[in-house]
Amino acid sequence: MTSPLTTPASEGRWTPRLWGTLLVLCAAMFLDALDVSMVGVALPSIGADLHLSTSTLQWIVSGYILGYGGLLLLGGRTADLLGRRQVFLIALGVFALASLLGGLVDSGPLLIASRFVKGLSAAFTAPAGLSIITTTFAQGPLRNRALSIYTTCAATGFSMGLVLSGLLTEASWRLTMLLPAPIALIALIAGLRLLPRSAREKDHNGYDIPGAVIGTASMLLLVFTVVQAPQAGWGSARTLLSFLAVAALLTVFVRVERRSPGPLVRLGVLRSGSQLRAQLCAVAFFGSYVGFQFLTTLYMQSLLGWSALHTALAFLPAGALVAVSSTKVGSIVDRFGTPRLIAVGFALMVVGYALFLRVDLDPVYTAVILPSMLLIGAACALVFPSLNIQATNGVEDHEQGMVSGLLNTSVQVGGAIFLAVVTAVATAGAPTHPTPQAVLDSYRPGFAVATAVAVAGLLISLTGLRSQRTQPSIVVARSAVEEADAELVMARD
Repeated sequence: MTSPLTTPASEGRWTPRLWGTLLVLCAAMFLDALDVSMVGVALPSIGADLHLSTSTLQWIVSGYILGYGGLLLLGGRTADLLGRRQVFLIALGVFALASLLGGLVDSGPLLIASRFVKGLSAAFTAPAGLSIITTTFAQGPLRNRALSIYTTCAATGFSMGLVLSGLLTEASWRLTMLLPAPIALIALIAGLRLLPRSAREKDHNGYDIPGAVIGTASMLLLVFTVVQAPQAGWGSARTLLSFLAVAALLTVFVRVERRSPGPLVRLGVLRSGSQLRAQLCAVAFFGSYVGFQFLTTLYMQSLLGWSALHTALAFLPAGALVAVSSTKVGSIVDRFGTPRLIAVGFALMVVGYALFLRVDLDPVYTAVILPSMLLIGAACALVFPSLNIQATNGVEDHEQGMVSGLLNTSVQVGGAIFLAVVTAVATAGAPTHPTPQAVLDSYRPGFAVATAVAVAGLLISLTGLRSQRTQPSIVVARSAVEEADAELVMARD
């Protein structure tokens, strides 16, 4: 169904209500990014206050990732089937309530549970919000502009989260948990008035209950296995059996989706080269960055002795560059296309990571760390908006939620997998006698892995340049109806 706001947007006139709609959606994305970056700095204080072990503290982060990454596919398709506005607002309300509870609990398990619920709600707000944008703003310059603003808010939230967590944790870690609650409540009230209504999809050939159950179970088990692998051991029977179970579930899921008249994920969408590249590049992009940030934070705080606030400020130039430049990406995409920007962004990211390999125990920030941060910030400004644009271009309105959920799943699963890999590589070389230099040397292979993942993303993106030369227009996956008609024509021939 076409949104009632689509017509003004397609004509280039952004009404106050249209701006209000975009701001509500940006607020939800801002909160998702804010919540991810704030909790990391607060973990030591949480552990000391609630008397939690290191392994338990890990689940304060992993619980959010588990709920978010495990349910994104279901969240995206639910938005298509039950209405994007309804799903977005309900999930945002749950997010606000879980934030409030997370700041009030006095138990580690309850805090982890609240984090899981927040991740679960974000798994519904993220694809619903992105699909509202892509169905409200016409494909082309207007949508590109809206998506660049939308992704800017994510970068701003992540950067502000790092700084705010350093400030708030000085007073109480509970403030880092409580801060998202009033912001989510304000966005919810505004959304009730501003978000366009969308009808439920009527001709969806029923609900894919088996696909939803198996797909969700496979994603939950995959994220859980990857998160637990460094602790249980990558070669342990438990980890290997879990991966085997994930493979079996995914095999069954593919079979179910191929036979379902209304699949949770229409696998035909991945026949598009541009769509497949967007998904793979999302895995490499976020996976490499999360691993890099994790090791860099340890390096700055554990080896250099920097405070949480000092560390946050060291990352700030990258986030500030994204916040300033991302709004311009839409017009750059209009001129050069997403394949070129993604390739250039990955190239900048690779150079930034490579430069950071020069760090030592007495770095000159402006000569060593700052150039890397600026290059990585420029890379994020180019890649993240371009991936969102490329993944949603040419996709029909009734499948925007599904594609948005698929892209966000790629981002979260990539982050979970490569964070675990980088952590395992770094800890595998942990020295028996942990002198500062020995610890730094154990980190270097982890930084090298993050760099290698970015190189893989660059190579994938370069195939898009070759495709763009041979085929000037974007090839998008056909809808299920078009595929059925094509198969019928082929059968007749």
